[in-house]
Amino acid sequence: MPETRKKNIPHSNKGGIPLQKAGNPWILFVMFFIIISVTLVARHCYPETRVVQQSRHQYWRKVPLKTTRGIIQDVKGNALVISETIPSFAIDPSLIQSDDLPELEQIISDDLMIKIRAAMGTKSRFMWLTHKSDEAEAEKFKAVKKDIKALIEIDEPYRKYTNQRLMSHVLGFCDADNRGLAGIEQKWDYILYNPPGQKIVVRRPGTQPALLFDRGIEQKNVMPIITLTLDSRIQYVVEKHLFKTAQDNGAKWAVCVCMNPINGEVLAMASWPTYDPQNRKTLTLDALSNGAVSRGYEPGSTFKPIYLGIALDRGWARKDEIFFCPARLKVADGFIRESDARVALGSVNTAQLIIKSSNVGMAQIGIRTEKTKMYESLRALGFGQETDIELPGVAKGILPYPENWRGITPANIAIGQGLAVTPLQLVTAMAAIVNGGKLLSPYIVKEAVNSQGELVYKGEPKVMREVYTPETAAWIRGAMRRVVTEGTGKRAATSITNVAGKTGTAQVPEGGKYAKNRYVASFVGFWPYESPKYLMLISIGEPTSGRFYGGDLAAPVFKQIVEEMAELEYYS
Repeated sequence: MPETRKKNIPHSNKGGIPLQKAGNPWILFVMFFIIISVTLVARHCYPETRVVQQSRHQYWRKVPLKTTRGIIQDVKGNALVISETIPSFAIDPSLIQSDDLPELEQIISDDLMIKIRAAMGTKSRFMWLTHKSDEAEAEKFKAVKKDIKALIEIDEPYRKYTNQRLMSHVLGFCDADNRGLAGIEQKWDYILYNPPGQKIVVRRPGTQPALLFDRGIEQKNVMPIITLTLDSRIQYVVEKHLFKTAQDNGAKWAVCVCMNPINGEVLAMASWPTYDPQNRKTLTLDALSNGAVSRGYEPGSTFKPIYLGIALDRGWARKDEIFFCPARLKVADGFIRESDARVALGSVNTAQLIIKSSNVGMAQIGIRTEKTKMYESLRALGFGQETDIELPGVAKGILPYPENWRGITPANIAIGQGLAVTPLQLVTAMAAIVNGGKLLSPYIVKEAVNSQGELVYKGEPKVMREVYTPETAAWIRGAMRRVVTEGTGKRAATSITNVAGKTGTAQVPEGGKYAKNRYVASFVGFWPYESPKYLMLISIGEPTSGRFYGGDLAAPVFKQIVEEMAELEYYS
């Protein structure tokens, strides 16, 4: 038999499985190295968010630095708003002992105690008990704090208004996070508010934490300061008399603006109803509005000197003219009546249109005017647009476009009807008459210093344009003086100084008509007449006591304020 060739059969293991010839061992090593390298890169260069947060918490952290909101002060440097710290209290439910409960029940409401008992068996570690406690409440908590380890005292920033309600509409108020919500607090929040600073520290085993980075984020060391043009003494006098008059006569609202007519500084600004910026319960919708800049109303006869001055400069009226004034005058589709519709003034000269406050005479001038040019002149005086002042919530008022001056409208506008102005607009326009014809931009902030100690704003007189000739302005001032000496404003006269002004009694429009028994009583005046230093408007909105004429209601208040301000000047 031929010899059979034996096949090379590999040795078998005990299990009978054939053994393959071993490959190159370096392949396995390279694969293992690649896997390890990829894993290391992934772990170190692209870690999970959870791991990053934990490591940062363990080794470095941002530490907040407390900051204080800036100061608001009056023109004399008296602090009106400052920042303090006030205690708040919280509790750690996990640390509460059964012996603590009776003491807590003495100072905490039943509803809050129910929540505390419910949290005792949970993982909850923090629960607020009270925010920014008053003095009495804080004393109760501090009395038991030494016996209750679970009780936590936390100092929180607190905005203190040193004179409570004084200047509340101008100053405004802040929210719980110390951000401004109204008034100067809101408008100048970017200066007053210091965002909490931070520093970054790194923890090293066995040593104190080391500062890692603080450039550009450390706490600022200069207190921001906003200085107002307001004088808190004048403001107090204004508010005392204005608010009393409003309350005594059941008025719906009241406003006063006092200004230096020579440079545009606002010396006092008050609005009724008012509120306490530290008492949230007083922050009603009616009280929050600063009527001096946001309320639009028909000015009535206080508008006549402004309108007449334009008419004289434009040639639509003459200073030596005579007007025949019946008790009422038919104009287009309506009638213009005198304040007492039963009495005709007869023949009066141009000055007497202001002195006697003749609606019929002013209506005759209104009919003559060129609509577009009168509209442009009133716009140039600031009506129908926002007044440039450093406060929020400034309204535009309403000045109808000239194409809407149809029928009786031109006559109505001549007597201060058919348009809406803000008190600040009216005072600003009147200042142009008082100072000789120049329209000034009013300002209420004297200067602002930021947290770096830099002067970032300085309020200064700003002449926007000349709106009256000096001769016309002087003539109108003379007529306004005679309003007080012989006309409708006699009750504003005082022996202390020579006052000039104009009364106003405006009906309140309602549903396209003028409502019965709803009026706004006003008086706007300046003093001393020979060299004016002060200009002031008093408006009492919708009194219910029976008195509603500007000469009867607003003029006496004006006099009271003037006389008390004179005492301030004497003792200053």
